[in-house]
Order: sequence, then structure tokens, then C-alpha cells
Amino acid sequence: MPRQARLDAPGTLHHVIVRGLERGMIVRDDIDRDAFVVRLGDVAQATGTAIYAWALLLNHAHLLLRSGPGGLPRFMRRLLTGYAITFNRRHKRVGYLFQNRYKSIVCEEDAYFRELVRYIHLNPLRAKLVESLRMLACYPWCGHATVLGRNPRPWQDRQAVLAWFGESERRAINRYRDFVREGIPLGRRPDLVGGGLVRSAGGWAAVRARHRHNAPLTGDPRILGDGEFVAQLLREAEAHQAAALRRSMTPEEIGAAIYRVCATNHVAVGELQAGGRRGRLSAIRAEIARVLVTTHGLSLAQTARHLGVSTTAVSKILRRAEG
Repeated sequence: MPRQARLDAPGTLHHVIVRGLERGMIVRDDIDRDAFVVRLGDVAQATGTAIYAWALLLNHAHLLLRSGPGGLPRFMRRLLTGYAITFNRRHKRVGYLFQNRYKSIVCEEDAYFRELVRYIHLNPLRAKLVESLRMLACYPWCGHATVLGRNPRPWQDRQAVLAWFGESERRAINRYRDFVREGIPLGRRPDLVGGGLVRSAGGWAAVRARHRHNAPLTGDPRILGDGEFVAQLLREAEAHQAAALRRSMTPEEIGAAIYRVCATNHVAVGELQAGGRRGRLSAIRAEIARVLVTTHGLSLAQTARHLGVSTTAVSKILRRAEG
């Protein structure tokens, strides 16, 4: 089954999960951890992305964020590609560091914001990277200490988190600390790392009850929220996609963009589209793919059709270029 497109628009709340390739480690020591966290903060500030909660573990990371004006994919590309280059250079390795596709779940804010902050910040405790909540309060590779005010990070929006727990900072911190402590016995929360109506409705019992009353059900694995939220978000996504298609390049504009790159490199368009790899054709094809996808927003499939190669080939071209 083909993968579904990501749901995103500026200002969307996401729970993002990044995993190492084949469950491999994405950090080996504190130097790696610091490099990841510094890049996370720099890219968040550069892209206007709000970070509310985060946890960096050995082979994966969790983020609760609100996408900025450039959207989630641009933020994630800058974060993951830049860090992977740094990691590979430092450890003298080659190849991909992260799984090809990070997981992003659009979240219903009122129902899940506090739960997700707690779930993400308890990850180091569940993974036994720290032994107690007291140690977690000083742990530098998780956003919990920042919310408590013990590890200042200007790029983490702790005030937005504390606003959910009280008006005065001291009361909000105390309530937040109590709320996190109450989450320890809950253990792992599969209802918060997936999406769709079964989890959001409160489990299968709630879904069966709605079936008995012939209540309409709407779910989507990319969304964490109730049926009404899911339906509304899908309607907005459909409208956004339609608007994007209306703004997309015409075949003539695409042809002109390809021609400009070919003319600059003294290569005939027909020779490029024939799929050959002679001389500099592969490099020129990669340059055109970058222009069409990253500058003009064409899909991989559209780009592949105009270059005379497969969608997989375009994906590999772009990943090699990023690396």
C-alpha cells in the first residue's frame, strides 16, 4: 500500500518520532547528544518552529512541536540531514543514519497536549537512562529539566507548557511536577504514539459502543484526535492540496526549468530524458531534481516523469544530494 502524504500546515501540532536505521544508535556519547540538541535548537529558531517537549534516547528521539512557516518537512530535513553529516564525519562512517521516514502524528491540542508533554519527558525514565524522577529533573538530554527552570534553553517554549498548569510560574511548576509523577505508573502509552479513532475514542470498547448506536466513525493513522477533529483536519488537508495543485507549475514552466539547467551545462534535454548516465548526465539530472522538488515543490513522481527515470531513482538522487 502506498504511503499516505503527511498532514501539515504552518501552526500544526505534531508528535514526531525519529528512529535510527535498523534500530541503530543515533548517539554514542555526550558529544553526539550535544550536537543533536544544539542543532535542534538552532534549526527551531531559524525556522520559527516551537518546541514544547523533547527527549533524546540512544536509538530514537521524540519531539512535540508546532510547525513554523516553512512547514514540518523543511524543519526535519535541516535537523536530520545536518546532524547525520556531523555524526558520520565524527565517527568516520558512511551511509544513512536515520530511518527513511520519520513518524509524525498531528495531535488534537486540547485533548492531548499535556499528555504528550508528560509521555515524552518520561521517556528517559522508562528507558532506564535515569533511575528516578529526581534524576530526571537534572537530566540534560530531555526537556523536563527546562520546563522546571533548571536547564535554560531559549528555544524551548516552557512558558507555553506551564500555561496549561497555572497562572503563576511557581504553582504551574508544582502542578506540572505532580502531573508528571502521576504518569509514571501508566508505563508505555501506545495510545499516544499511534493515531486514529480507536485510540482517540478511548479504546475498542468505546468504538464498539458507538457502532451499537450507529454513530459515525472517522479515523486516520496520521492523526491523534476524536472523529470530529479527524474529519475536520482531512477536509482542511484536501482543500490545502487542491490549492497547492492550482498553484503548481504548468508543463511549459517545468520544461523551461529543465531547459535552463540543460542549457547551462550544454546538454540536450532529449539526451537527459533518455535515462543515460554518460559523462555528467547523472550530476545534471540530480541538479534538476533538486530544483524541481525543493524549489518548485513538485512531487517525486512528477519529477521522475519529466526526467525519464523512476520515482525511486529520484528519491535516491535527493538523499545522496542531502548527504
